[in-house]
Amino acid sequence: MNSYYVYIIECSDNSYYTGITNNIHKRFIEHNNGKHKDCYTFKRIPLKLKFQEIFSDVLQAIYFEKKIKGWTRAKKETLIKGEFDRLQYLSECRNATHHKYYNKNNTNR
Repeated sequence: MNSYYVYIIECSDNSYYTGITNNIHKRFIEHNNGKHKDCYTFKRIPLKLKFQEIFSDVLQAIYFEKKIKGWTRAKKETLIKGEFDRLQYLSECRNATHHKYYNKNNTNR
């Protein structure tokens, strides 16, 4: 059975990089050694592996990686900390026009 890892690396400039691999140890070493000059992490070493999740289905791993890449920094940090209740909270829409917050009697439309 193949394993696929979705991971988050914290770079020296405090930014996050999210990726996918089938060998987390090897890939982290490649990032930290600057193996690929066109990689986001190349000029941002040293790096810290902050999060990893293992998948047996590559399509699920790819989906999760793309999802995380679209997240805010706050959501990524919440995932890293394992605060899953707060992650749900950060995922909710908070726009004034959202059905939870929309006042039907509001005349300021």
